[in-house]
Amino acid sequence: MAQSYQTKCKKLAGTNFKEIYKKAFLIYSRIKKQSKRRPYIRSKYFNKDKIFLSIFWEHLHNKFSLKDKIRRVKYFECAIELIQNTKFDPISKENVDRKSEILHRFTGITKENEIFFVQIKENKKTSQKHFVSTFPLND
Repeated sequence: MAQSYQTKCKKLAGTNFKEIYKKAFLIYSRIKKQSKRRPYIRSKYFNKDKIFLSIFWEHLHNKFSLKDKIRRVKYFECAIELIQNTKFDPISKENVDRKSEILHRFTGITKENEIFFVQIKENKKTSQKHFVSTFPLND
């Protein structure tokens, strides 16, 4: 297993999707206000490159299971912290479906010692990077 980044924040608390989603979207909204166009954060691992965030929300809304949506969105704040601060190498591999993309999977540990993953998609031609997903090791 790859080296894991220890976050200082806890996963988002809440009993239902609406409650957790509201907290996560508030964090996203703060980030969104800092950029004029597409919301992004900068990553230490990728030499301060921009990591765009909007695909995460599209990916989340494409999920059918409410339980799956909840377990993913709970890790949003931890994922943001990991993307911004980790210097550990991810597990990177070419996307099987699209040869023009590389998928980077980072490993993180929440303050409660729960292991989670963050997936970032990189376009080989443009070098643009997008935060795609976050999810726990097992639930």
